[in-house]
Amino acid sequence: MALLRGLFWFVLFIVLAFCFVVLFEYGPHDFTNGCQKEFARVKSFVVKQTEKVEKSKKQR
Repeated sequence: MALLRGLFWFVLFIVLAFCFVVLFEYGPHDFTNGCQKEFARVKSFVVKQTEKVEKSKKQR
């Protein structure tokens, strides 16, 4: 049960940090559009990082 509670708090922290970044960057008047832009930015970052890992594994 402690693992589930810890996972919940971690996910909540990630969501709130994401919302804070969106509010800070785009402001409250453009929150939904900012969420879409920021999510696309995070997604492309994760994809690029996973491609780097896959390339380094293939070179071994």
